[in-house]
Amino acid sequence: MGALTAEPVAAAATGLAARLAGVTVEVRGRGRDSSAGAPAGAGVVWRADGLILTNAHVAKGAVSIVLPDRRVLPARLVARDVEQDLAALVVEATGLSAAEIGDSDALRVGELVLAVGNPLGIVRALSAGLVHATGRRFIEADLRLAPGNSGGPLADARGRVVGLNAMIVGGLAVAVPSRAGWRFVRERLAG
Repeated sequence: MGALTAEPVAAAATGLAARLAGVTVEVRGRGRDSSAGAPAGAGVVWRADGLILTNAHVAKGAVSIVLPDRRVLPARLVARDVEQDLAALVVEATGLSAAEIGDSDALRVGELVLAVGNPLGIVRALSAGLVHATGRRFIEADLRLAPGNSGGPLADARGRVVGLNAMIVGGLAVAVPSRAGWRFVRERLAG
C-alpha cells in the first residue's frame, strides 16, 4: 500500500483557491476607502455577461469594479435590497469567468467552507472554516472575516458558491445564502 502524501491535497487546495479568486472582484466606492486604494468590499461574478452580486452595504457607494485580471471598470447599480443585504452591479464586459453557484439548502453543519475577499485591503485573501449553522436567511461559519470580505464568496469544498459573506456576529462569519441570491436575481432582474 502506497504512502499518502500532502502534495495532492495541497495542489487541490491551491487550485480551488485560484478558481475562487478568479470569480471574486474588488468593489471600490467613493470617499476615504477608494482614495486610500483599499476595496470597499468584494463581489462575485454571477454571470459571464457582467452581472456581479455583492452586499447592499458594500454597493451603496460603489463606482467601480476591479476584475481578477486587474481591469478597472465602472459599475452600474441595477438592484439593491437592504433587508436581504444584496445588490446587483453590472459592468460592461463579456466572457467573464462566472462562479459555479451551489445550492445553499444542501449545505450541512460541519462542512468545510472557504471565503475569499479583500480583508483590510489584502486582495483575494482566502479563509477556511466549518459551517456552524444554516437557515433560510443566513449561513454561519467559524471562519475569519474582516472589513473588505463583505460581498465575497462563501464556497463549499468543491468551489461552488453557497453564499455571500456579509458580517461577523458573535465571532462567527455570517453569509447570505446562494438561494437568496438566485431569488433576488430572478425577482429584481427579470425581463
